[in-house]
Amino acid sequence: MGSKVVVMGQGYVGLPLAVAAAERGYEVVGFEVDEARAKKLAAGESYVGDVSSARLAALLASGAYRPTLEPGDLADFDIAVVTVPTPLRDGLPDLSYIESAGRTLGRWLQPGAAVSLESTSYPGTTEDVLAPLLEKLSGLAAGDDFHLGYSPERIDPGNTRWTFTTTPKVVAGVDEGSRERLADFYGSLVDEVVPAPSPRVAEMAKVLENTFRHVNIALVNELAMHAEALGVDVWQALDIAGTKPFGFMRFTPGPGVGGHCLPVDPLYLSWKVERALSRPFRMVALADELNTQMPEYVVRRLTRGLGRRGQTLHGARVLMLGLAYKPNTGDVRESPAIRVAEQLLAEGAAIRVADPLVSEDPGLAGLERVALSDEEVEAAHVVLVVTDHDDVDYAHLVDTAGYVFDCRHRVPEAANVEYL
Repeated sequence: MGSKVVVMGQGYVGLPLAVAAAERGYEVVGFEVDEARAKKLAAGESYVGDVSSARLAALLASGAYRPTLEPGDLADFDIAVVTVPTPLRDGLPDLSYIESAGRTLGRWLQPGAAVSLESTSYPGTTEDVLAPLLEKLSGLAAGDDFHLGYSPERIDPGNTRWTFTTTPKVVAGVDEGSRERLADFYGSLVDEVVPAPSPRVAEMAKVLENTFRHVNIALVNELAMHAEALGVDVWQALDIAGTKPFGFMRFTPGPGVGGHCLPVDPLYLSWKVERALSRPFRMVALADELNTQMPEYVVRRLTRGLGRRGQTLHGARVLMLGLAYKPNTGDVRESPAIRVAEQLLAEGAAIRVADPLVSEDPGLAGLERVALSDEEVEAAHVVLVVTDHDDVDYAHLVDTAGYVFDCRHRVPEAANVEYL
């Protein structure tokens, strides 16, 4: 294809996209401001589970993909995709990474080029934040001189069914020409492109997707707390409700929500609503409150379970299974497992954590990383299943452990097992 594609940010979203574009014949430059990451990429070492190091090394060897820290390497790009983080700072949206990417790209933007924003943000970000930066730095007009649009990322790390290629890709442009140009680009990478009428609609759709999950997870988390107090097995109730073929979608309780999407993205929408309309988005605020308190609830339940076995939480040896925020990945972004560990350590428990997929150090003093073994299981006062990776023999775990508290309903039912 020959076109030069720049991908701003080489994380969980940007690297899979960059690799997919390189494999389809584009000349791809992966721009990464983190020097350690850039060095790993240059050495063919992938830190993203959905991209193998072998796949990355092959593209490096062919010259189809080139990671860089140097802004000058972005010159003469045809298409640029912005996949930088959009975190919260003191509870408020932080668009500094998008703004920095816009300033960098604006210096190299040429007539006829296209820019696509994929970072999740509130409705209006593409047109009100990114467009003015690009126009100011380049002297060009969005829609007239260059193409600009929004295509929300839908990456689900570790999902082998719905990958970057198989997940429908929403594409919007500031004008029809921009949408068509970006739809052609994404159409060469994915199986299905879904056109959206405007960037604002696409931005709203993205935060709606995550807010929908956030609210429904909060519902079942609160239900789990009430059901336990009422003596009802919430997991059995969910199984029964799930037999209804219409009007019900199953969500399950857990120790909290993690990743970038659920703990962060709904708050972007809530902030925008409150700022623009001077009224709160009450459903988002309540969902955030409920999901945020789940690690504390896990610790309360664990305290009661240990107490029934004649053991206080203070001084208890706890073997935690999982640090990642979701199974079968090494992603610890906003992981509730870390918040659970923090609270257990504060209560004086001795914490050992087994998670072979996580290489990142969570930086918690007193937390010891161990390999899962029969010796560790037998020595623990409780085995706490926080993240249910597939590579664990849960039946054997139940046979070996004295007491298991399972936040994910993954282990078989037994007398020594309690579920969240």
